Amino acid sequence: QAAVGGYKAALIAAGTLDKFFPMLTTAAGTIRPAKVLVIGAGVAGLQAIATARRLGAIVEGYDVRAATREQVESLGARFVDTGVSAEGTGGYARELTDDEKQRQQDVLEAHIVEADAVISTAAIPGRPAPRIISRAIVERMKPGAVIVDLAAESGGNCELTRAGETVESGGVRIVGPVNLPAQLARHASDMYARNLFNFLKPAIQDGELTIDWKDEVFAGSVLTHAGEIRHAPTRERLEARGTGS
Repeated sequence: QAAVGGYKAALIAAGTLDKFFPMLTTAAGTIRPAKVLVIGAGVAGLQAIATARRLGAIVEGYDVRAATREQVESLGARFVDTGVSAEGTGGYARELTDDEKQRQQDVLEAHIVEADAVISTAAIPGRPAPRIISRAIVERMKPGAVIVDLAAESGGNCELTRAGETVESGGVRIVGPVNLPAQLARHASDMYARNLFNFLKPAIQDGELTIDWKDEVFAGSVLTHAGEIRHAPTRERLEARGTGS
């Protein structure tokens, strides 16, 4: 589903931008390619990078996880290094400290304001989306620039994002798409079904569900079992509210 979202985000950016993505040489002269910045190099971000590159744009990619540099560069994009590394558990990024957020913003801002299109995909599981693009940064962006915020449903990476709407501010359009996989329902369903099958297959033995609690993937995916709340983040939130059992 994330791959579908990243693919569609690049197409939305190309369709919303008031200029070509690729470089064109025509009788009217040469048209320079669009500059695209993709924030977040998870599954969605990497797919957005790959799609934008195929469409001919000059692409930069950024992620707080330094380990993603190689993946970003392997797709032909330039990695933006802010000097901040925030490796988390399970392949996700951890939440940044206030100092790290400021250092990140200081470097990213220069790249955001130079971009024709920004595709933001940054997310932290179980928490609101990190706020990366402030109103002040949007005000410095080029008129006609586009932001496609894939984190719209969890609060947005951009301060001005509204889920399900396109907002315009100072000539900059901020698109907050929701449920993008539904727009490619056939392949989204095929991919989801295959992933779910491959996930459950090892746990089905003789027609019975057998969970290996030493397997981090399975253990981290079970919400409740045998009358107990096994999912740690859910259990912690319920206990904090005094409703855990």
